[in-house]
Amino acid sequence: MQNDLHLQATGADRASRASRRSRSASKAAVLLLTIIWLLLIAGGAAGAAWYAGELQARMTADIEQQTAAKIAAMQQEVETRMTELEASFRAEIDTVEAKVNALNELLTFARDNANEDTDNSNLLYTQLNEVKAKLEELQKQLDVLK
Repeated sequence: MQNDLHLQATGADRASRASRRSRSASKAAVLLLTIIWLLLIAGGAAGAAWYAGELQARMTADIEQQTAAKIAAMQQEVETRMTELEASFRAEIDTVEAKVNALNELLTFARDNANEDTDNSNLLYTQLNEVKAKLEELQKQLDVLK
């Protein structure tokens, strides 16, 4: 009986050891799966962060390129308008200068030919001053545009 008890105890020990081994193995498997799962999650998060950075860099580069193109186009348009305005003001200034010169000649002629009874020179001087004022105004506007 003692042998039977001993054999039963030995069998129980073996079963107990096998049970512990299987529990230990299942704990190890669960731990291994948990580690693999965490590594996969960390890898996915790292990949998503890297992709987001790449996408942001590409979008930033595209926006910078588009902005530079728009700025260059606007600058060209402004320069073209400035050139047109300068030419327009220059033409107006030339016209006014021609009128001033004509009035100067007329004023000189009128002064030379005026007698004591008629005083047309005041009217001519007034017109001349108005034309000079307009010329100075146009010149200031041209200087501001430059």
